[in-house]
Amino acid sequence: MSEAATHSATAPVARPELLASLDPLLREWLPRQRWFAGKGRPVTGFSLVTANELLPLTGQLGLFHLLVRAHQPLTPARGAAAHPGGDCYQLLIGVREALPPRLAPALIGHVTEGPLAGRTVYEALHDPRPADILLEALRTRARVGELRFERDRRQEIRGDLMPRLVTSEQSNSSLVYGDTLILKLLRRTAPGINPDLELPLALSREGCPRVPAPAAWMVADVDEETYVLGVLQPFVRGATDGWELALRELGKGEDFPEDFSRNLGGEGFRGEASRGEASRGEGLGGQGFGEEARALGRATAEVHTALARALPTVTWGRAQLALLVDGMTERLEAAAQAVPALRPYAPGLRTAFSALADLTAEGQTWTAQRIHGDLHLGQCLRSPSGKWSLIDFEGEPSKPLAERRMPQPSVRDIAGMLRSFDYAARSHHPPAPGWADTCRAAYCSGYAEVAGRDPRTDPVLLRAYETDKAVYEVLYEARHRPDWLPVPMAAVRRLAASP
Repeated sequence: MSEAATHSATAPVARPELLASLDPLLREWLPRQRWFAGKGRPVTGFSLVTANELLPLTGQLGLFHLLVRAHQPLTPARGAAAHPGGDCYQLLIGVREALPPRLAPALIGHVTEGPLAGRTVYEALHDPRPADILLEALRTRARVGELRFERDRRQEIRGDLMPRLVTSEQSNSSLVYGDTLILKLLRRTAPGINPDLELPLALSREGCPRVPAPAAWMVADVDEETYVLGVLQPFVRGATDGWELALRELGKGEDFPEDFSRNLGGEGFRGEASRGEASRGEGLGGQGFGEEARALGRATAEVHTALARALPTVTWGRAQLALLVDGMTERLEAAAQAVPALRPYAPGLRTAFSALADLTAEGQTWTAQRIHGDLHLGQCLRSPSGKWSLIDFEGEPSKPLAERRMPQPSVRDIAGMLRSFDYAARSHHPPAPGWADTCRAAYCSGYAEVAGRDPRTDPVLLRAYETDKAVYEVLYEARHRPDWLPVPMAAVRRLAASP
């Protein structure tokens, strides 16, 4: 493991030749990965942002760290959010003479030309030794070419922790070390300060116990720009995420279809996989989920309050709110064009945005601050002791980094959580809208106990954000899982009829 800590030069394998030798294999392998964002569009080529050897290719094993930009034709829906040169992906490529059977699922392919000719390359995160090298680099604050590993020296990082790959994630990849630490590697990355590191660090400085404090992190410094690549945090041992707990409560221990326990509705509804493996039989202490929702509301308010102390807040006036209303309206119009089932409800949904515009015209303002940005039940962990934590502050991965770092009204997070309650309830057979209503009320009441204000006292802004979220859900389900379209359409009917 010490090779990475002492190796400070860039890769001796020539970078252009390295990418050229991997290009045909990556074209086949990369689009099949769950975290690849450009599915449905051909990869027309690659360009190398940076390449470094974490383990020099002198023995049976080599380890390359690559930042690779994948070039694809843009679509109108992605043109504004995508980098003009293509999305940048973080790859950890293992190199062996031959792949042992235990690593067969990690195979990328066999290289036929270039500096790696005759060798086999694979996804290195499946292999314990490359995983150990990453942890050692973080523990020792290594420098490897453009890669820089930093840590909080107040937190212990042991070097003898057994790694295992979390296999059920979507937009990123995570390694758990000895059920003590978890390293989240950002697969699609962009230059700039990533909120998944920025906000937990700010909350740690504020002493907020609701978010695991970063123990270490890795970045790449390329052409005077910094890419945040990964964050190591304490692992919440035995914890279960809120989505699993909600389904368990709704089903009272009954088994759900397989895709219920996966990321229901894609990114934005459940989110990344559970950070623990609490058994299905674990109960909620007889309290029912209403009390859990109230406690989760208090935890959310604690995080919002700490973020408002730690980072600047701003006042949103007419100009900012006009942009907000215009964006929501444009997304509704685009979704209605794409999903015919949405069209009859578009006029009613539009009133949610026009009502907000009316308040703006009257001079009403709102305070905006840094928020979670993609809050839902899957982003919340409940420990065996009953404590709730919030995780994954990356924001919506499809949005540009600058947009994800903008201050927003805290009601946006709350609307996301309310939609998550509704999604769980509508996914149950038969649907349980009363359960969702109970959770909504309990969550908002718990939030008010800490924040001193109930989100329901701001109904116009709350309805606008809920409507915007439901419109996004309709478009997502229509494109990816038409059988699930009735779930968000139930919310559309309710929101379109709201006064």
